[in-house]
Amino acid sequence: MTDRLVNLFRTPGLSSDNQEPMPAIDHYENFPVASWLCPPRLRPAVVAIYHFARTADDIADEGDADADTRLRQLQAFKQDLLASAASVAHVSQEWPQVFQALARQIQAHALPVPALSDLLNAFVQDVSYTRDQRRYASRAELLDYCRRSANPVGRLLLHLYGVNDALSLSQSDAICSALQLINFWQDLSEDIPRGRHYLPSGAILAEEIAYARALMQQGSPLVHKVAGRGGWELRLVVQGGLRILDKLERADPHRTRPVLSGPDFALMAWRACWMRKPF
Repeated sequence: MTDRLVNLFRTPGLSSDNQEPMPAIDHYENFPVASWLCPPRLRPAVVAIYHFARTADDIADEGDADADTRLRQLQAFKQDLLASAASVAHVSQEWPQVFQALARQIQAHALPVPALSDLLNAFVQDVSYTRDQRRYASRAELLDYCRRSANPVGRLLLHLYGVNDALSLSQSDAICSALQLINFWQDLSEDIPRGRHYLPSGAILAEEIAYARALMQQGSPLVHKVAGRGGWELRLVVQGGLRILDKLERADPHRTRPVLSGPDFALMAWRACWMRKPF
């Protein structure tokens, strides 16, 4: 559902406090998950956020449960989030490993809980829209979904890096919404047969692909505001999104899902090195 674009660097699961193992990261992802470019001091928080979002995504998307069951589980998951945010001593009955790790990182980094809650609201919307076979009426409606399904991830990461000015947050939102849109257009051949319709009614795919590129380029100056290794990781995220767009422009995503290969990663790395600061 919200597998965000490409897993640039797949990393085995870490514990949130380097003591207890977390489940292995074994999904195809859009964002690098605690890659070797991520500063070690931030990896426990990044992994805790990842497993929170990944588990909620699986509740919404995996298995054979009906929509009502998924919605009840997501509500229970949200209650565990709020309880864990209020007390690090809270023990979740269904998802103890997820919330023990997350509670410690909320406390250690003062993570914004509303951003985590927004992610859950997006999962609820996705389940409801799929159940009702509801289509997005406009790009604006789809972007409102992206505001909750993708943008909170970028804002959480910026929070960890101590970047919180309004322009940077806006640029992060542009990158994250672009990544979510790219994922939608990349997955048309898989989503439509499963009853998931993200292309707005009456929209022309070529125009939506061009819009996602413009949105990514709008946010790309953010790579110069995140210091050190994190900034390089973000460069690769941006270049990964742009490279998928290159492939979408040359293929029919209704028939096949474009993916990145070794030569693509080499090209992304080269392009990342040449991302210049705006004047």
